[in-house]
Amino acid sequence: MTSFERSQHGYEISTDPTRLDVDAVHAYLVRSYWAKDIPKATVARALRGSLCFGLYVQASGAQVGFARVISDLATYAYLCDVYVLEEHRGQGLSKWLIGALLEHPDLAGLRRFVLATRDAHGLYSRFGFAPLAGPQKFMEIVRPGLYSRAAGDPS
Repeated sequence: MTSFERSQHGYEISTDPTRLDVDAVHAYLVRSYWAKDIPKATVARALRGSLCFGLYVQASGAQVGFARVISDLATYAYLCDVYVLEEHRGQGLSKWLIGALLEHPDLAGLRRFVLATRDAHGLYSRFGFAPLAGPQKFMEIVRPGLYSRAAGDPS
């Protein structure tokens, strides 16, 4: 995968996998609505199999945001696990992160780029994402509570 970096206003975005803070990504995802209770080993495995975009404070190198793209890098991509830590929101960082990842050369010319969101439609629509044109064509297997059960929760 092509190395990719951008910087502005004291922040930087990088796809360098050696910079990713697995603990930071896990700490956010484990409390998110979409990956609640996800095991750290699952997060680490997912990062290894994805094109990841870390958002960092330039001065300290601290990771304060993240986005992950699952793709064959030729025809299809799925955007997921996007976040900016609460204390860094309100500065346009999520817009910058999404804009930057859409500029990544390995993601250019894809036939389909999809995502799922409960509450960030406004963010993604400004970049051309829209409701599925043919939702009846899509199917899924959903396993709610999978991570809770894996952690020993019998529910």
